[in-house]
Formats: sequence, structure tokens, C-alpha cells
Amino acid sequence: MGRSRRINIEKATNFMRQFRDPESRELTKLSANQFMDVWGHYDKDGNGFIEGSELDGFLREFVSSVNANDDTETVSDEVLVELRECFMEAYDDNQDGKIDIKELAQLLPMEENFFLLFRFDNPLDSSVEFMKIWTKYDTDSSGYIEADELKSFLRDFLVEARSVNDVSEDKLIEYTGSLLQIFDANKDGKLQLSEMSKLLPVRENFLCRQVFKGPTVISKDDIEKVFSLYDRDSSGTIENEELLGFLKDLLELAKKDYDLSDLEEFRQAILQGCDFNQDGKINKKELTLVLLALAKHSQND
Repeated sequence: MGRSRRINIEKATNFMRQFRDPESRELTKLSANQFMDVWGHYDKDGNGFIEGSELDGFLREFVSSVNANDDTETVSDEVLVELRECFMEAYDDNQDGKIDIKELAQLLPMEENFFLLFRFDNPLDSSVEFMKIWTKYDTDSSGYIEADELKSFLRDFLVEARSVNDVSEDKLIEYTGSLLQIFDANKDGKLQLSEMSKLLPVRENFLCRQVFKGPTVISKDDIEKVFSLYDRDSSGTIENEELLGFLKDLLELAKKDYDLSDLEEFRQAILQGCDFNQDGKINKKELTLVLLALAKHSQND
């Protein structure tokens, strides 16, 4: 076993080579469509991750594409193991052992505008902010962000992020199609709540903290922190988008995929059980009951 086995890359089929400059061999900036081509090529099973043999194939071609010669490229098993370890340490942010599309976007050079849409350094402060954005762009109140609404969101987002006056219509159409291809998991041509939340991640779901998972006693300070997180206007009650944001965070603890109808059913159930004054809002005492029930439920699980 002294000699390492060598794996030959298929000749003339290195997918990544087409994206390197023929002179410098550096990767050129990818358009949104080109980036999606790369993703689709290596995420062969379409499960939303590059993992296992898909990841090995990407790493082999990524490294060997530096060489302009199509004929004699090889990557040893030992080199591949070391390469995978280094790559995952650098780019596998959530340490799940696989690469998602946002993690791949950190590696490949992309158009600056399209790259901005992944919001690596700018997650939303809370789900309240998310629900305000949702309400603003779900203009027909259909419970979905459809293609034209997503395009409007992207236009406004890029103008604000770049402080530019305009983004070309062609680019907006390209970006809209690409983001639907990425985040529209059920392929219905629009984004439901859980799909949009992956495009616009929240910095932290505060309700995932250990204190709400029992058997730790929930302190008055914990309750105050949660209440202030959702009572954004300091009105003394959690209402409107504040309530929807709170319910969204609660719902995410139970369901991975959900839409606005799921959120509405959940709202009715929570208010029926905890809204004792029946004002359609949550005050601090009512919030305390919800959090105590959450901790007890988590402890039982």
C-alpha cells in the first residue's frame, strides 16, 4: 500500500475549467445564471447540498481546473482527504458536513449585486422585521411572494444596499429566476414563508435558547428580554407584525416547512389558549404563560 492510488479526472469534462481565465487561470466572476449552472452540476441529486461523492467531484475539478491541460490531471486520495478537511473547515459554516448554496457562494467569485442577496453579514434582527418585509411585498395578500413581488423586493433591496438609482430589468429577471431556483423548494414558482425565511435569515431565533427547553427556571429577566424583542414599538403588547414574528419563531420550533395558512392556524390556537382578554394581542402575563408552556413541552420531549 506504499503507493497512493491515483484517480484520473475525466478528460475534457472538467466543468469548472470554463470559468477560469485562460491566461491567469483565476476564476472569473460568475453571473447569477453561471453560478446556478455550477450549483446544478454538482448538486446532482437536487437535495440542496453538495455532499459525499458530489463534494469530492467538485473539489477534484475545482483544484485541477487550474491546469489548462485536459489530458493528465490527477488527484490522489490522500490529497483529496486533506483538501476536503481544509475546505470544510473554511466554508462549512454550520458544521453539518455538507455545503449549501450560501456556503458555496463564499468560495466562488460572483457578480457583486447577486452576491449581496445572500446577506452573509446582514441577517435580520428579528422575525418581526421579517414579517414587516413579508407584509410589504405580499402585495396581493395571497400568502406567497410570487415572482413579480420577489422582483420588486430585489429591486428595492439592491438599491438600498448599493445606494444606486437603478438595477437593470434584465438583471432583476435573472436574479429572480435564480433565487426561485434556489429557494423555491416545492417548485411552485413562488416562495412560501419558510422558503422566504431562508432567503432572509434572522440573526437568532431567541426561543431556541436553552432556557426555554427546560428544566431551567425561566426568570423574570428572560421574560423581559423576550417581550422587548417582540414589542418593537414599546406599546406594552405584542401585536400585528410583532405577533406574527413571535408566532413564526414558535412555529419554526415545530415545523421545517410552513406557509401563511399554517401561521394563521397557529395564531388562532395560541390566542385561544392564552389571550384571556381576547384583544388579539399578547401582553406580558400572557407571554409568560406561552413561554412556560414552551419550556414544559420541550422538557417532556
